[in-house]
Amino acid sequence: MFRYHCLNPIAQVGLDEFTDRYAKTDNVNEADGILVRSAVMHDMEFAENLLAVARAGAGVNNIPLDVLAKKGVVVFNTPGANANGVKELVIAGMLLAARDIVGGINWVAENKENADIAKAAEKEKKKFAGTELQNKKLGIIGLGAIGVKVANAAKHLGMEVYGYDPYLSVDAAWNLSRDVKHVINVDEIYEKCDFITIHVPLLDSTKGMINQEAIAKMKDGVIILNLARDLLANEADVLEALKSGKIRKYVTDFPNPTTAGQPGCIVMPHIGASTEESEDNCAVMAVKEMMDYLENGNIRNSVNFPNCDMGICNQVSRIAIFHANIANMITKFTATFGDLGINVTDMVSKSKGENAYTMIDLDTATTPDMISKLTAIEGVYRVRKVK
Repeated sequence: MFRYHCLNPIAQVGLDEFTDRYAKTDNVNEADGILVRSAVMHDMEFAENLLAVARAGAGVNNIPLDVLAKKGVVVFNTPGANANGVKELVIAGMLLAARDIVGGINWVAENKENADIAKAAEKEKKKFAGTELQNKKLGIIGLGAIGVKVANAAKHLGMEVYGYDPYLSVDAAWNLSRDVKHVINVDEIYEKCDFITIHVPLLDSTKGMINQEAIAKMKDGVIILNLARDLLANEADVLEALKSGKIRKYVTDFPNPTTAGQPGCIVMPHIGASTEESEDNCAVMAVKEMMDYLENGNIRNSVNFPNCDMGICNQVSRIAIFHANIANMITKFTATFGDLGINVTDMVSKSKGENAYTMIDLDTATTPDMISKLTAIEGVYRVRKVK
């Protein structure tokens, strides 16, 4: 029996995926797996029995990835599960920025007592006029699940789309419209595009990437959309550019004191993935990832360990070894089994950054002595008996 704990409310359609091998617990220290959305986990202490954390969403800034990696705890996320919801909000954000729709709605609300409001509107509506999206150039920085959907939708709106992603995956390339212009230098997007939308993770290399230097390369009157992470933009530089007219509008889904209520800023309350469909998709995906790992040791969409899949174990036993990505680890593992006279029937080993993951199937039962000897190898974080 596996136990799971929810740090946040998780859509029931996802929890319904759990079989009778799983039980929900209100005590997080009893849990083999934790399901989380936005709860901050950095100050938590983790029980030794914890095996997995599944984030029902894409961002994992609220989770201490390195701490959990060294404990041999796999952290999953759900890339792409909320992509359509975010894509639709990006399109809405472009429309809100291109035409002063919000200003017009507010004007109507402010003049609701005017008996001649229809006549007055005819005089006032020119204040809220804007531009269309058709034939405008859209630059997309980051062609992951969301960026690809935005690109394809924008093409259907008649926009000329430029995409930049030096790490474009094969899957993304297959799904991307052939009409999207893939550029190899982000400066080309800065220099050519009327709209720029960012869809990259927050890393040291991307933090503050929309800054004074980048903005200086952009077209006058550019519209910038940031529905990925607020820290991707140096928002002080953005506000200065709004004042000068260099930037026409800044659309963001991350309210903070810097941009909230500022002229030229359209700030939404982090609702990109706040749709019933997105929450359901994320919950189902997170639960399925956790179940496959807990039952079979397979890893899919982990952010701190590599993807690794050996299917369902048909041998007597399977063990999983979490270890540092250093030389000779496999040699040491196989030597340990050799010394014990144990035959390895199948094995796969993958690495991701500083961490590695090895799954081994055996034709004999796992013993405490075997686990102890493997755990004693320098560089091993954890050894888990899967079967």
